Amino acid sequence: MLTVDELRSAIDLGDIDTVILAFTDMQGRLQGKLLHGQFFLDTVLDHGTEGCNYLLAVDVEMNTVAGYDISSWDTGYGDMVFELDLATIRRLPHRPGSVMIQCDLALEDGTPVRVSPRSILRGQVERAAAHGWKALAGTELEFILFDTSYENAWASGYRELAPANQYNVDYSILGSARVEPILREIRNAMYGAGLNVESAKGECNLGQHEIAFKYDEVITTADNHSVYKTAAKDIAQQRGKSITFMAKPNAREGNSCHIHLSLRGLDDALVFWDHAAGRRTPLYDHFVAGVLATMREFTLLYAPNINSYKRFVKGSFAPTAVAWGLDNRTCSIRLVGHGPSARLENRLPGGDVNPYLAIAAMLAGGLHGIEHELPLEPQMLGSAYESGAPTVPATLRDAREAFARSAVAAEAFGDDVVKHYLHYADIEIAAFDAAVTDWELRRGFERL
Repeated sequence: MLTVDELRSAIDLGDIDTVILAFTDMQGRLQGKLLHGQFFLDTVLDHGTEGCNYLLAVDVEMNTVAGYDISSWDTGYGDMVFELDLATIRRLPHRPGSVMIQCDLALEDGTPVRVSPRSILRGQVERAAAHGWKALAGTELEFILFDTSYENAWASGYRELAPANQYNVDYSILGSARVEPILREIRNAMYGAGLNVESAKGECNLGQHEIAFKYDEVITTADNHSVYKTAAKDIAQQRGKSITFMAKPNAREGNSCHIHLSLRGLDDALVFWDHAAGRRTPLYDHFVAGVLATMREFTLLYAPNINSYKRFVKGSFAPTAVAWGLDNRTCSIRLVGHGPSARLENRLPGGDVNPYLAIAAMLAGGLHGIEHELPLEPQMLGSAYESGAPTVPATLRDAREAFARSAVAAEAFGDDVVKHYLHYADIEIAAFDAAVTDWELRRGFERL
């Protein structure tokens, strides 16, 4: 990571010529501008820049969508201010001569844009800080690598893509070695971009892999997640390949995004573990109870797309039950570690998740559990799939209804945020309901 003075010197020396200003949108994508380095120093560093507020009111196709309070034809599609977070200046080794700065969004009067994912997470961080705690998180993001370019994948309708591995390479050193040139390039590029790289490993689907990064404070983790996801795709396309983080791109195992989270004191003191007793603290148990109590109503923030729900299959290592267990991968919440490493793993999100929204949901649920001293139910022993435990919503429509009824969501996030993301779900549901799918054509074109 660079300081402002280091960036200024790099631009003056000609080492950096492009400054990318980016924020993460509702869909979890980086959006923004590419600025000439000298223009950035002369004009933008001290005064900021703007972007159209429709960027938080579009669908995946970037179509302007009616019904959002933040942006419409009636209000003239005004601007939002990009407020530079100068603690996030990072080199991008895979884009020579470039740095990226991540931004918060504000109205022209300086008021934060409350429906921005980064603002939503920041609100829960401030809520935890008021209790004297900070939150740490790590995201484990899986992807599938194809030896097919994005252009050719598009032209083929995303059919008959060639996976980078032809068989299950879960933990296989040989399988990872087959694609190590690109895994290595991604790891090293992300290290150069300021991420703390841990490891890479193969996964179950054909061509599926995971690159892991060390945990950090939650906003930093979400920022890094967004940078990595974009950079991995960028590096793949430079090599004539493609990567998908789609939750369920085919009939085999989907892409997960397990999120590990814990609380610490603002002074780094442990609050989830009692060293003297050698066990979890009551505060930890209340936190887990709150995450479980809100899991169904917050599923929209963990699984935000139609396709997200195709991943929830029994016996697939993707959870279906609202349950917790000690090192039990059949549960939606898995508790692991002890002492400083004590943390909960949320196994519900897929690779399509918006990390800011999912972590904000975990924090909001956990803080609700602490504030109301919710008791933690007994842990799940054995397989949660056949336990009869309550299950997560099976469709985006079900998750939308649960979020709409949630008093906890309204209290934690505000009615305006709830309304905004309900409309997001409504738009996705309406688009899918209007689509004629390949499945319908195959079954009905001739035979019905």
